[in-house]
Amino acid sequence: MRATAGDKLVLHGRVVGQHDRIAEVVEVLGADGGPPYRVRFEDGHETLVSPGPDTVVRHQDPTS
Repeated sequence: MRATAGDKLVLHGRVVGQHDRIAEVVEVLGADGGPPYRVRFEDGHETLVSPGPDTVVRHQDPTS
């Protein structure tokens, strides 16, 4: 998994009824764009994340 600051992480819910969570990558702490990432969730909460297989990176649009 590779990400850069500004990309979005989509953390899929693991159980029925649990919603996906979306977080913006604020800082990449791993080598070559790898985890861990400092992320900010929509409610403003920041934390470190080492994404698992239930996480997808949505890369930011380079034209915007």
